[in-house]
Amino acid sequence: MKNIKNIIFDYGNVIFSLDFEKSKEAWNTLGINNAEEFYGHKVQDDIFDKFEKGEITPIEFRQYIKKKISSRVISDQQIDEAWNSLLVGIPSGNHELLLTIRQKYRTFLLSNINAIHYDFIHKYLKSEFGIENNNHLFEKTYYSHLVGKRKPDTNIFKQVLDENDLVPSETLFIDDSPQHIEGAKKLGINTYLMTKPDNIKKLFSTWNI
Repeated sequence: MKNIKNIIFDYGNVIFSLDFEKSKEAWNTLGINNAEEFYGHKVQDDIFDKFEKGEITPIEFRQYIKKKISSRVISDQQIDEAWNSLLVGIPSGNHELLLTIRQKYRTFLLSNINAIHYDFIHKYLKSEFGIENNNHLFEKTYYSHLVGKRKPDTNIFKQVLDENDLVPSETLFIDDSPQHIEGAKKLGINTYLMTKPDNIKKLFSTWNI
């Protein structure tokens, strides 16, 4: 952590736990046969890229899913439940740790997300923690579908750097996706690839945070 003044956090599988196996099973049950290729950790259908950049609406997303499963009649609720099955929850202590880290570093959230997941997560935060959003945990939050850009494109990293006057060599980016890490590296940002069973509590414990 020497010379690091700023930390950019990914959300999924860094702060908020995800389960890609559960997601695959849900898509399979819905009628998507190639579920792992349809939506996986490293590979996904182009529709998800568009959804995460806010280029399509939830209605258009659901219409696309229904076309993919033309042999069955499915409801919007079934689609949302299958899609949200990916989202597990926030491990105990993560919020408290982020507040501690924020006292020592400038911290930011940078998440590839979409309107359906965004709404689900904010309802979860309200019901489980009594908070409206993540704003108090970070100096600023960036959600891909709201800014019209997504990782690993360098332009979303550049936006975070430029808007907050961050020096790349003084900035650390933590993410669970190798392709996103590579996008940050292109701008000279320090990176850490979060892989299970690693987690931010173990990571920052080794750094004496």
